[in-house]
Amino acid sequence: MQRSAPTSPSAKGLWQRLSLDPARVRVLRGLFPYVWPVDRPDLQRTVLLSLGLMLLAKVVTVLMPFTLKWATDGLVAVVSGKSGEVPTLFWLVAGPLAATLMYGLVRVLMTVLMQIREGLFAKVAMHAVRKMALTAFDHMHRLSLRFHLERKTGGLTRVLERGRDGIEQLTRMTLMTFLPTIVELILVLTVCAIEFDWRYIVAIVTMVALYLWFTFWATEWRMQIRRTMNESDTEANTKAIDSLLNYETVKYFGAEQREAQRYDKSLAIYEKASVNTYISLAVLNTGQGVIFTAGLTACLAMSAIDVMAGKNTVGHFAMVNLIFLQLFIPLNFMGTMYREIKQSLLDIERMMDILEQNPEIADLPGATPLKVAGGTIRFEDVTFRYDPERPILNGLSFEVPAGKMIAIVGPSGAGKSTISRILMRFYDIAGGRVTIDGQDIRDVTQTSLRGAMGVVPQDTVLFNDTLLYNIQYGRPDASPAEVEEAAKLAQIDGFIRQMPDGYETMVGERGLKLSGGEKQRVAIARTILKAPPILILDEATSALDSHTEKEIQDALDRVAKDRTTLVIAHRLSTIVHADNILVLEQGKLVEQGRHAELLEKNGLYASLWNRQRQAEKAREELARTLEEAEKAGAIRPADARLPGLG
Repeated sequence: MQRSAPTSPSAKGLWQRLSLDPARVRVLRGLFPYVWPVDRPDLQRTVLLSLGLMLLAKVVTVLMPFTLKWATDGLVAVVSGKSGEVPTLFWLVAGPLAATLMYGLVRVLMTVLMQIREGLFAKVAMHAVRKMALTAFDHMHRLSLRFHLERKTGGLTRVLERGRDGIEQLTRMTLMTFLPTIVELILVLTVCAIEFDWRYIVAIVTMVALYLWFTFWATEWRMQIRRTMNESDTEANTKAIDSLLNYETVKYFGAEQREAQRYDKSLAIYEKASVNTYISLAVLNTGQGVIFTAGLTACLAMSAIDVMAGKNTVGHFAMVNLIFLQLFIPLNFMGTMYREIKQSLLDIERMMDILEQNPEIADLPGATPLKVAGGTIRFEDVTFRYDPERPILNGLSFEVPAGKMIAIVGPSGAGKSTISRILMRFYDIAGGRVTIDGQDIRDVTQTSLRGAMGVVPQDTVLFNDTLLYNIQYGRPDASPAEVEEAAKLAQIDGFIRQMPDGYETMVGERGLKLSGGEKQRVAIARTILKAPPILILDEATSALDSHTEKEIQDALDRVAKDRTTLVIAHRLSTIVHADNILVLEQGKLVEQGRHAELLEKNGLYASLWNRQRQAEKAREELARTLEEAEKAGAIRPADARLPGLG
């Protein structure tokens, strides 16, 4: 893969990158309330104290060259025997030795003040990180299901992680590094104006301006090279992993040399980019050194001329040198600071983009809690579509009487699962209304609405925690005895007790340590524990074998007794006892009635029923044939294992 050589940014492009565009202003404005929290006066005082310590530390830093000047002038006076020419006050306050000791004391004081400031401000910075990360996390949960379906969860967590790190970096870099450097530069210029003259100020300002311009220019150039290097490194690693995972395929085709060449091609790009990285670093260091040394030499030369002319003392010469050396450390850090601040602004901006996403589903002003008396559900002429060109429900009307079990069946894509999502208000309908005991679900709070419902989904995903935690999720304040009773009703207590750690057994990420049936029984157990007045069973037994399905179905029937229950079913044998069966096709209600009544109509339901019965009979016949063949020795036992049979 060919890549063009990275080009250096122009001065105009660099200025555009340095300037605070509206997006960066938005980031800084959004971050301010977290760094200056109005509800935390103690943290506001900490910010002010940190800034005060920063200012004091810089004043002490600027005093350091004075102490060296005093010591130098004192030593020159003593050595030359002209101590009488030195002001008497100097000798009263500090002689050469005292000035030297003062120099050391000032350096220690500067270090102590900086470290105290760092320690104090850490509380503010980490509080800002915590509050903004929590705000983003909470906001992600309030965003609609549509938002999460359209984005990768891993990408969202990376945005959250990078945004959190960006806040910490930005607050530290700006308030603990950039601002102190500006303050120190201002103090240095003030000292030069007092102790020297305008020529020194011009030399220092020119040096700093050139130094910063070159540093930012070279840093932009290096970032482009670094990006190329990272891309080639990722590509090389991807090829290596892909090749090793396909080890057998490589051997089948004798392609070892071909794979080595592909890998080496990526390594060659990485090698070239790495060399360019070191070259660019050398250019950066050389340029910085030349600019800094030129400025230092110019000021030292002017100071030497002034000393020889009698305008300044030898101490002034030493003072100029120390002023420049103190400026070098923060200036040398400017490249890293610029890169980190730029990346932090970008990361925080991505997090704020998510924070500015308005939840598609929101409680109306004045929304009241849902009051469930019986639990009667009504769909009244409901229309719904995921997007304008994809209608799902078309004028759907039906009623689920309080305490009754209603089943919804139909071919794939008929809109069955959409009904449960509408009931939970993951989406709002386009027309009509949905009510529970006469209350429009759009007029009640989402928390109370979902609190009144228990859902056993088709695809159960568990938390990477214990079995106890996952079952107790249905009602966190439930006692261990209540959790065990729910597990018994869900036919999973026996399985749990066989595990070495019992209810403390970890289920793994997304519950991958459990089978599909075990995960579904955990989901049923936590819904039983929640004991909601309304139950929604969305293919609740789809992952179970026939024997377990019968046991779970009996348990669900007991739980559903006297509760309003909506069953979304694919396996029709599980809903033959329902009080009413609704048959959907293309988002419309085409049939309804009890199981026997629908079979007599010989319509869509009867067609679905007959098709499933034929499939089940064919499967049973195949299982018997394989079992007979195995007994006769015609096939090995392993060959007779089919999904759900072995």
